[in-house]
Amino acid sequence: MEHRYLGRSGLRVPAFSLGTGTFGGKGELFKAWGASDTKEATRMVDMALEAGINLLDTADIYSGGLSEEIVGEVIAGRRDRFLISTKATFRMGEGPNDVGSSRYHLTRALDASLKRLKTDVIDIYHLHGFDAKTPVEETLATLDGFVKAGKVRYLAASNFSGWHLMKSQSVADRYGWSRYAAHQVYYSLIGRDYESELMPLALDQGVGALVWSPLGWGRLTGKIRRGQPLPEQSRLHKTSDYGPPVNGEHLYRVVDALEEISRETDRSVPQIALNWLLGRPSVSSIIIGARNEDQLRQNLGAIGWSLSPDQIARLDAASKLPPAHPYWHQANFERNPSPLV
Repeated sequence: MEHRYLGRSGLRVPAFSLGTGTFGGKGELFKAWGASDTKEATRMVDMALEAGINLLDTADIYSGGLSEEIVGEVIAGRRDRFLISTKATFRMGEGPNDVGSSRYHLTRALDASLKRLKTDVIDIYHLHGFDAKTPVEETLATLDGFVKAGKVRYLAASNFSGWHLMKSQSVADRYGWSRYAAHQVYYSLIGRDYESELMPLALDQGVGALVWSPLGWGRLTGKIRRGQPLPEQSRLHKTSDYGPPVNGEHLYRVVDALEEISRETDRSVPQIALNWLLGRPSVSSIIIGARNEDQLRQNLGAIGWSLSPDQIARLDAASKLPPAHPYWHQANFERNPSPLV
């Protein structure tokens, strides 16, 4: 397994990490993702570890904390072999302070996660989303306190817009607080919005991308094809409203290109989609999840080989969309007419 630096930090993480949103299956959304109990989760973690994947990604809201509890059971007695990534900010109760990135909520959320995970330190601690109602200074001072107290090793954001992340880094620099080393983002062949603003920011600021839903919210599994209905076993039946929107024709254009390259390489559609992401700038780790051991085994087949430059170019062309303003204008920087001519 290739290991990469987490942004500009000194922490090295595997190019693939294991997402544990499929552990637990509590609630309609997470049940549609997967419902692995501790026994099955242990087998999948062991498979991942054997392949060199030692980073496990979870969140407090996954199955209402049950995912973290299962991860805690799985790593018991071997905590030192794993890097643990978890998240807070989203609602974890009915009270007015059970949501957000305030000092009150984050402190309680971290202590609860540590208890569920049965550990005394989180390796990568994310804000799951940007809380626009809490001052950035309050949030970052709180997170810096976690690092200084030894409860958190590295900080990360998730699902921030460009200005959210850049403002946060600037405030951290101003006060000498810990910066975000990583940003967990949605990025796939059918969702390349990350490239417009967040990728250039990541490269400039040294923020590593941890990619979630690299198969486009289950659309690039090889089971969705032009002119065919959704397969009976698909989480999209119950979760499509939660995931990223995708234009149908754009999806099928990408799937057509993937299937063509699949025939050329004798690799599966998801393996090709994952392999394409491995070569993208700023990507530190791609989070792969699985409902069962067979899916995990298939996803692990995306490592150890490379697409040809021609195949990458064809996937780039099939997945490209017209950029929004101001990015289309910026692309013409060198072509803008001179007032002297």
